[in-house]
Amino acid sequence: SDLFMLLAAIVYASAFIAFAWDLAKSSKMIQEIDAATLASEQKTLVAAGVRDAPPADGSSNPLVNESMDYTAASAKRMAAKVAVSLTWLGVLLQGFAVVARGIAAARVPWGNMYEFLSTGSFLVALVFSIVLLKKDLRFMGTFVIGLVTVMLCGATMGFPTPVAHLVPALQSYWLIIHVSIAVLASALFTITFAMNVLQLVQHARMDALAAGKKDKMPFMRLVPGAAPLENFAYRINAVAFVMWTFTVMAGAIWAEAAWGRYWGWDTKEVWSFVIWVVYAGYLHARATGGWTGARSAWLSIIGYLCIVFNFTIVNIYFNGLHSYAGI
Repeated sequence: SDLFMLLAAIVYASAFIAFAWDLAKSSKMIQEIDAATLASEQKTLVAAGVRDAPPADGSSNPLVNESMDYTAASAKRMAAKVAVSLTWLGVLLQGFAVVARGIAAARVPWGNMYEFLSTGSFLVALVFSIVLLKKDLRFMGTFVIGLVTVMLCGATMGFPTPVAHLVPALQSYWLIIHVSIAVLASALFTITFAMNVLQLVQHARMDALAAGKKDKMPFMRLVPGAAPLENFAYRINAVAFVMWTFTVMAGAIWAEAAWGRYWGWDTKEVWSFVIWVVYAGYLHARATGGWTGARSAWLSIIGYLCIVFNFTIVNIYFNGLHSYAGI
């Protein structure tokens, strides 16, 4: 299990480099597309008898539409295809490692930080890879696979934990129900976090172009506009929020079975509720309060930072009934 987890981390790191190389090479590809488009437009204008037309603005030539569908030229990116193949290889290796860990422990591998991070990063990569089969989100590869690599390295180097039996409070079927949904919801929130960061970058870039400034990030033309990113992230956040709501409810039921009370203001419980409140505020503000654009993106990002705080700082440094989840 440990060997395959290490191999998966190496493969993910290679995929991250390939995704980053794809973005770096895109500048040259975009210049070639712009040159071909400009030549075609000038030929059309000359044929129409217009000889003194202003040069075309390359930044207005979209490579991806509002539905996140790419033009034929921008879809053919060898580095991105290699990166996707490496991602799938990493998913297979890590999936085997997670299953092997569960077999060795004779239980689901979700009993400590090492197991949670390794399983969580696996689900992030798996969900991202499955979505790639339906929608071309390769522009997110650098950010998503980068996060997966950091999570997996954090698990293998920061929280190496030998296989051990669970404490009595965790020896329950609620572990499977509660933690599995929490991990999946966190994986979806990780993907929307990457989309919201890209949304803010794209929004700032478009504002700069509208102000007449030079495009300093031409590779961002491979990324859809801020509005499609925001809408897609909103839909995924809505699904993940339902899962997180179930996570909090299932945790309360499990707490009553294990400790005789549904809610005890344990640090972990409080921060799980804080996460729920932040994302509930995000969904409500965007749906009814008109919070769109950068404001909604920042609120979603704050929610994800609360998740990171809950599963790192709270697990490690705060004592409580959930301290067994630390290390």
